[in-house]
Amino acid sequence: MKDFNSNMENRLQGNDTILAGFILAVLTFWLFANSMLNIAPLMSRQLGIGANSMNIAVSLAALFSGIFVVVFGGLADQIGRTRILRIGLYLSIVGSIIVALIPAGDAAEPLLLVGRALQGLSAACIMPTSLGLLKILWEGPAQQRAISFWSMGTFGGSGLAALFAGIIATNLGWRWIFILSAVVAVIALYLLKELPESKKESAGKYRPDWIGILLFLAAIVCLELFITSGGTLGYLSFTSLALLVAGIVVAVLFYYYEIRTTNHFFDFSLFKNSVFSGAIICNFLMNATSGIIIVALTLMQSAAGYSAQQAGLLTLGYAISVILFIRSGERMMRKIGARKPMVWGSLVVALATLLLMQTYLMTETYRILAIIAFTLFGTGLAFFATPATTAALSNLPADQSGAGAGVFKMASSLGAGFGIAIVAGIFTSVSGSGDTQDWLPELFLGKQDNINYRLAAIPALSAALIFALLSAIVANTKIPKDGGKIKKN
Repeated sequence: MKDFNSNMENRLQGNDTILAGFILAVLTFWLFANSMLNIAPLMSRQLGIGANSMNIAVSLAALFSGIFVVVFGGLADQIGRTRILRIGLYLSIVGSIIVALIPAGDAAEPLLLVGRALQGLSAACIMPTSLGLLKILWEGPAQQRAISFWSMGTFGGSGLAALFAGIIATNLGWRWIFILSAVVAVIALYLLKELPESKKESAGKYRPDWIGILLFLAAIVCLELFITSGGTLGYLSFTSLALLVAGIVVAVLFYYYEIRTTNHFFDFSLFKNSVFSGAIICNFLMNATSGIIIVALTLMQSAAGYSAQQAGLLTLGYAISVILFIRSGERMMRKIGARKPMVWGSLVVALATLLLMQTYLMTETYRILAIIAFTLFGTGLAFFATPATTAALSNLPADQSGAGAGVFKMASSLGAGFGIAIVAGIFTSVSGSGDTQDWLPELFLGKQDNINYRLAAIPALSAALIFALLSAIVANTKIPKDGGKIKKN
C-alpha cells in the first residue's frame, strides 16, 4: 500500500471513486443506522423488546459515536487514518449483520444493544478519518466540492433515513435495512481499496487516556439509564436516584481528573473561549431536538395506525429542505455573521416542534401540520449548521483546532443521543402510565382510544421545544454578531 502524510510536498489527488467510497461510508451511519428512529415500534413488536430498552438501543449508537469520536480521531493520527476508516467499515458490517439476524426472544435485547454499540463505534471511526482525508486529498475548489458531497451524505442521509427505513421495512422487512447497510459498507471498502495510508509524520506515540474515557463512559451510561428507565422504575425510586447520583459523582470525578492530567481525553481549557463554549452548547441542544423524529413517527404508527412507510413519507420535506438550504446558512453568515442564522435556525426548529405538539387535532389535519413541521425542521437545521461550525472552530488558535473539532463532533452525537433518550423516555413514560383525566376527551378530537399516545407526545415534544429555545438564547448571548461575516475592504 502507498503511504503519504499531511505534510507531503507532492499532494496525492483524490478522485470521484474515493469520494464515492467516503459518501457510502458515512451513509452506513447517517442513513442506515439512523433508520431506527422510524422502525423502532415495528422492531419492538417483532422482537419482543420493551419500549424503554428500545429507546436505549436507538440512542446507543449516537452515544457511543460521541464518546469515542475523539479517541479514534487521535488514534488515526498515530496509526493511520485509512486504517481506522477501514476498521470503522468492518465494525459497521459486523454491527449491521448482528442487528439484521437478531432472533425474537430473550437474546434479542442484548444482541441489539451490542449491534447498536458497534454501529456507534463504526461512526466514531469513519467520521473524523473521512473528513480528515478529504482535506488532504483535495484542495481549493475541489476540496469545497468534496466536502459539499460529504456533507450531503451526512445531512442528506439523516434527512432521508426515516423515509428510506419506512419504504424498506414496509416492502421488504426491517432486517433488509441492515443487510443493505452491510452491503454498502463492503462496496465502500472496495471503492477505497487503493486509498493510501495517511498519518501525521511527526506524531508522537498516542496514549489514550483510558481512565478519563472509562470515567466519561460510566457517567454517560448512568445518566442514560436514569433517563430511559426512570419512567418504568419511577424517577424518585431508589434505583433511579442511585443512577442519577452515581452519574453526577462520576462526572465530577471526570472533570477534576481531566483538568489535572496532561494526557487528557477531553480538553476543558477549550471552554475558556466563550464563543466556542456557546457554539458547543448550541450544537448540543440543536442535535437534541432530533428526538422529535422518533416521537412524531411513533405517534403516527401507534395512534393513527400508519405503516412505517406512511410515517416516513411525512419527513420527505425534512430531507429536501436540508439539501436545498444547507448552503443558505453559509451565505447568510458571510453577509450578516453567524449569530442571526443560528438564532433563526433555532427558532424555526422551535416552530416546527410547536406544530408537532398539536396532537389534539384530527389525524388528517395533524398529518398536514407534520409535513410542514418536518420541512421547517430541516430548514432550521440547514440555517444553523455551517454558522455553528464556523463560530466554534474559527475562534480557536490553530494548535487547538483539531481538539476543538473533536469536541464539536462529540457534542453533535451526544446531543442527539441524550435528546432521543429524554424525549422518547418522556413519551414512553407518559403513554404507558394509563393515567388519563375525564376532561381529556373534550380536548382531543376524533378517536379516543389513542389519547394516551397523543397526550404523551405533548410533554415529550415540549422538552425538544425547550432545547431549541435555549439554543436561540445561547446563540443570541454568546455568538458575536459579526462572527464569520466577510468584511469589505
